Amino acid sequence: MDEEYDVIVLGTGLTECILSGIMSVNGKKVLHMDRNPYYGGESSSITPLEELYKRFQLLEGPPESMGRGRDWNVDLIPKFLMANGQLVKMLLYTEVTRYLDFKVVEGSFVYKGGKIYKVPSTETEALASRAPLDPQDIPCPSQEGP
Repeated sequence: MDEEYDVIVLGTGLTECILSGIMSVNGKKVLHMDRNPYYGGESSSITPLEELYKRFQLLEGPPESMGRGRDWNVDLIPKFLMANGQLVKMLLYTEVTRYLDFKVVEGSFVYKGGKIYKVPSTETEALASRAPLDPQDIPCPSQEGP
């Protein structure tokens, strides 16, 4: 790597990716690197499921009852973006949308105390839920970003 760069960005967390994208869109020559074999830093999404087990050094792999590993995508930190929020506008500006898709969330789950709980997404689900969730486990529409 004997090239010259205007900026070198270390890490591929959300902040570093946005920073790198903004500088690139504004004409800077950017070298963007990460020490991990995956993108996203501590806020990455890990797939297949076997990679999650490796990441947390779990010697036994996922049980067969969980199905195919590639059918799973686990966020280390759940990420919810408000449809018209500042973060979405920034992602559109940097043209990162060429590399990602926005999807409607089908369900959100939290692992707590050795069990997996569904995060209620409707008033009916919330009233029927017995999940021991903390307020920070539940995405709040008034907050933006991860």
